[in-house]
Amino acid sequence: MKTRSKLTKKDKEFFKKLILKQREEITEEIKRISEDVLKKSPKDASGDISGYTYHIADVATDTFDREFSLKIATDEYNLLYELDEALKRLEEDTYGICEACKKPIAKTRLKVIPYTRLCIKCQKAKEKT
Repeated sequence: MKTRSKLTKKDKEFFKKLILKQREEITEEIKRISEDVLKKSPKDASGDISGYTYHIADVATDTFDREFSLKIATDEYNLLYELDEALKRLEEDTYGICEACKKPIAKTRLKVIPYTRLCIKCQKAKEKT
């Protein structure tokens, strides 16, 4: 049996707006990364318009930059997933309940990390392992 959230309707509306706002910001960031880095060829990204081949250091720098951007995009997609899961928990009336100890998560924690699944105590315990 799932533990039900003890958040008020007003609290739930607040957190839903907060999550949707963060989701929109993350979606825009992913879009920006895609347009700025991932859709450009290495030659376009470097700004090289000559017919000369790249210097090995330039290729390495461009590769690093693209991989770094891919890592950021992956992290953003993971965050997007967590935000979507938080929205699901809101709909299921389990939002704000720690998945480990089943106790309410502090509202101050939810305001900072609205997609969190764990209370601070359980999160600290998880990080120790």
